[in-house]
Amino acid sequence: MPETRIAAIQLSAAIGDIDANLATCERLAADAAGDGAEWIVLPEFFTTGVAFRPELADAHLPPDGAAAEMMAGVARRHGAVVGGSFLCRDADGEVRNAFMLFGRDGELLGRHDKDLPTMWENCFYVGGDDDGVIDTPTGAVGVALCWELIRSQTAQRLRGRVDVVVGGSCWWSVPPWAPRSITRRMEAANRRNALGAAPNFARLVGAPLAHAAHCGPIECRMPWAPLRYNGRAEGGAAICDAAGRLLDFRDGRDGEGVAIANVTLLRAEPATEIPNDFWLCRRGPLPALAWSYQRAHGRRWYARHRPSLR
Repeated sequence: MPETRIAAIQLSAAIGDIDANLATCERLAADAAGDGAEWIVLPEFFTTGVAFRPELADAHLPPDGAAAEMMAGVARRHGAVVGGSFLCRDADGEVRNAFMLFGRDGELLGRHDKDLPTMWENCFYVGGDDDGVIDTPTGAVGVALCWELIRSQTAQRLRGRVDVVVGGSCWWSVPPWAPRSITRRMEAANRRNALGAAPNFARLVGAPLAHAAHCGPIECRMPWAPLRYNGRAEGGAAICDAAGRLLDFRDGRDGEGVAIANVTLLRAEPATEIPNDFWLCRRGPLPALAWSYQRAHGRRWYARHRPSLR
């Protein structure tokens, strides 16, 4: 079976600035196409980035709005399959983290809505309930976004069913709060999880994986806490084969750019078994705490700010 050249974009987003982020993504996608990319994957929240910023409550787009138009235009212009996720306000008034995949002719091939918002993401959208599989002329495409990559339920619904997995992350760091000796260790573990999620998921599912990512600083206040968050997006754009071997990788410290490699888009026998746990890795005490309390906070915050979405 012939190989396909697939690219994963690494973006340093201007938080909430849709026009600027669309322009940057279009430029990076053109760079990838210039390097022969036939598939181009953008990260989740490529229109906005994400942080606990109130202005993101109004930074959504309709399903056929500027984000979809940009991806469809890039697909037609470069003859590439193009996908990425953004805050999408649907006809029912709800906002979802919607990954859309466009074919080479610019037609929509399918969509996946991230199932469970992560931490403060709960302030800005609700989860979806599709299985994350998009049928295309090339084969079955699985979609997994950020912490979907570290949950057993995602691996179970895609394992052995897809020929390639696409998606992206906006995975933020543990900031250097006091005592710094402890938060440094927490961040080292968090970074290992962030950079290891894509290869591990490819092994569990048995399919090559293109993982787009965010890099760069993130600053905002913390929900329900007298602290400010001063951290960064971890980055880690990567292309993996079905055995989880990294074919190309871009560290977050390398800034914006493209990870690109030739891959055979074909499922294989999964290399490892899915653990009998909800999570595929140990998150550590601070991410686990943030997952729980920010989920509770975010659902209330989203409900309170719903009038601004109408």
